[in-house]
Amino acid sequence: MDTATPLGTLFSLFIIGLSYFCGLAFIIGLLWRLFGYLRTPMPWPEAITPAPTTEGGALARVLGDVLIFPNLFKADKALWVGAWVFHVALAAILFRHLRYFTYPVPGLVLYMETVALFFGYVFGAAALYLFWRRLALPRTLYISNVPDYFALLLLGLIAGSGILVSYWAHVYIVDVKAFILGLLTLHPVAPPLHPLFLTHYSLVLLLLLYFPFSKLLHAGGIFFSPSRNQPYQVQMRGKRYVNPWDSPAG
Repeated sequence: MDTATPLGTLFSLFIIGLSYFCGLAFIIGLLWRLFGYLRTPMPWPEAITPAPTTEGGALARVLGDVLIFPNLFKADKALWVGAWVFHVALAAILFRHLRYFTYPVPGLVLYMETVALFFGYVFGAAALYLFWRRLALPRTLYISNVPDYFALLLLGLIAGSGILVSYWAHVYIVDVKAFILGLLTLHPVAPPLHPLFLTHYSLVLLLLLYFPFSKLLHAGGIFFSPSRNQPYQVQMRGKRYVNPWDSPAG
């Protein structure tokens, strides 16, 4: 498709408009959901014991939950391996994608080119493993529903299309970077009209649109969990709490 034609120009404008719509939906939706967590009243401590007794200890516990998933490790070590590898590979892939947003590209990002394909395959394999577990184990099958399968399927398709467009059906990276930087600087240019790139990019836009309104929001919501981010206040043990919005009994 030639962008010089009216149809090509219209298609390019559609992709650009869709990009801004999904980006704004992601940012506004994410802030709206996180603000909702922040303003939820928490009049009494809800720390799960054993728990740290200081604010610093509570922060360390939250960071531990984010980085190494200790509770999941205690509950299900096989699931912990799949989930931890999945998240580490995802973090590496996102970091590697900085090459599309930065100029000059940081040296560490360039160095990752030697292992980028490895992380792509590992991420896809981990997504398939987590998908298989939901179907194969009766207890996970029982608690799983359509959004659980949809999220894993979407992430797996993004991984597969990304590998194909990066290492098999190549897209010209200069055109991709010009398109992404044009969007970020509010000077949009026509996207590369490469079928696999457009497929991969459309799946990413769908993920941005879906993320704030799905279970994937645990990525930000974990920081607002009162059972994890509060220290255990020993001096308050045994005290009766009264909701400040309750009216006194008549």
